[in-house]
Amino acid sequence: MAENMFYLRYYVGHRGKFGHEFLEFEFRPDGELRYRNNSNYKNDTEIRKRAFVGPAVLEELKRIIEDSEIMKEDDANWPPADRVGKQELEIKLGGDHICFNTTKLGSVLQVQQSKDPDGLRIFYYLVQDLKCLVFSLISAHFKIQPIQK
Repeated sequence: MAENMFYLRYYVGHRGKFGHEFLEFEFRPDGELRYRNNSNYKNDTEIRKRAFVGPAVLEELKRIIEDSEIMKEDDANWPPADRVGKQELEIKLGGDHICFNTTKLGSVLQVQQSKDPDGLRIFYYLVQDLKCLVFSLISAHFKIQPIQK
């Protein structure tokens, strides 16, 4: 069972003049996708979405993670969370479990100027890929008008 275990959680957020603003999503082993986005800008409210994805999506997530080789990285030399905010990425894949913590990254230049640009670059681009996938899944699943032929 442990070799088939898969879990992924990503969080990025900060506390500022609009309160605690964040984006968080997780994929659970049963295929449940939980999405939360909290922005108090212009009195927005928290968005919560929950959906289930099939085995093909979970397999694609595993492939993306394995291809990135993020599981070989170490966040010891990454910039720590600060007043700008923080990012967390937790992955359980088979018998491996990692949890990365770093500051919010605003640009590739910030990645290049870090103490571990190669490792942080892998993290940065993996997060971009994961966010794109999640936004696509949420958008497709919660379309107000279904796509018609």
